[in-house]
Amino acid sequence: MFNNRLIKRILAYFIRGLVLVAPIYFTLLIIVRGIQYLDSILPVKIPTGGQEWLYLPGVGLLVIVGGIVALGFVFSRYVPQSFFGFMESLLKKLPLVSLIYYSIKDLITAFVGDKRKFNQPVLVTINTQSNIKKLGFLTQADLPNLQLEGYVGVYCPHSYAFSGEFFIVPSTQVEPIENLSSADVMKMIVSGGVSAK
Repeated sequence: MFNNRLIKRILAYFIRGLVLVAPIYFTLLIIVRGIQYLDSILPVKIPTGGQEWLYLPGVGLLVIVGGIVALGFVFSRYVPQSFFGFMESLLKKLPLVSLIYYSIKDLITAFVGDKRKFNQPVLVTINTQSNIKKLGFLTQADLPNLQLEGYVGVYCPHSYAFSGEFFIVPSTQVEPIENLSSADVMKMIVSGGVSAK
């Protein structure tokens, strides 16, 4: 009896410790691996004399980030927008390159920049008979290219993954979510509803 109680208490302490340690560990692991990967793109090694080199982790990452900031500054201040238009018109003529370029550009600008797309969280009724709903983000308020009047485009991210699905649904089946921010809705979706306010 005493042993069972002791084992249950130890198990309860282990689970509490795991809940505390595991998220911290995996967060740090992902950050460290990300820094190591980005650092490996441009490793900075300083000669110390002879055949020895001093490797400073993180300096390559700082050089990359600094370079991106410098490019952003130079292209924002000194390069005219017509140059970007000219370069993009050249890229449009290359079939595979334009597909890759514009897909990546649209994805990045959907999250950051002036034309963010994931800023309108919505609740979509996927099945009207059983009233099944799904959380997502309104990405297209109208679809004139598809000649679908009264329909909207909604992107629904998957939980615990960097993927999702794009649905074209009647606008009557889409309800805007006013009381939650986009970040809260994204957190709720990605965590499978566990991280819900």
